[in-house]
Amino acid sequence: MADEDTMNPAGTEPPATEAPEPSGLEIVKRERDDYYDRLLRKTAEFDNYRKRVERERRAHAEQAVTDLLRELLLVVDDFDRALTVDAEENPAAYRKGVELIHAKLHDLLRKQGVRAIEAVGEDFDPNLHQAVTHEDSPGRREGEVIEELRRGYTINDRLLRPAMVKVAKA
Repeated sequence: MADEDTMNPAGTEPPATEAPEPSGLEIVKRERDDYYDRLLRKTAEFDNYRKRVERERRAHAEQAVTDLLRELLLVVDDFDRALTVDAEENPAAYRKGVELIHAKLHDLLRKQGVRAIEAVGEDFDPNLHQAVTHEDSPGRREGEVIEELRRGYTINDRLLRPAMVKVAKA
C-alpha cells in the first residue's frame, strides 16, 4: 500500500480552473446594476439634502418670528405699565407716555421693513387702497383719496394690508 504523502507531494495542489471571460452582456448588466446603485444613492442624498434645507428654512423662520415677538413684548410691557398709571393725575404726561409707546411700536415695524401707505390726497390705486365709500366732493379730482379710514401697510415693497379709504367723486 502506498502512503498518501507519496502520491500527492506536499505543497502541490490540483490545478485551479480559471473563470471564463465575462461576455459582453454580463459586462453591460454589471454596468447597469452599478449605475442603478449610483442613482439610488444620489436620489437618497438629494432627498436628505432637501429635507435638511427645509428643516433649516423652518428653523430660520421660527427664529425670525421669535425675535420679532421678543421686541413686540417690550412694547406690550410698556402698555401694561401705562395701564397701571392713573391718567387723571396728569393727563398730558399720560398722553406723552402713550405717544412714546406708539412711536416705539412704529419704530419696531420700520425695523422689520413695514411702511405705512400714504393715502390722503393720492389717486386711488386698487393695488394699495380698498375703497369703502365714494363721496361727492366738489373741488377734489375724480378718484382722489379724501379720507383714510384704516391705515394700510407694505412690507419690503409688498402689500401687507391695503388702506381702507373714502374716494372722491367728481
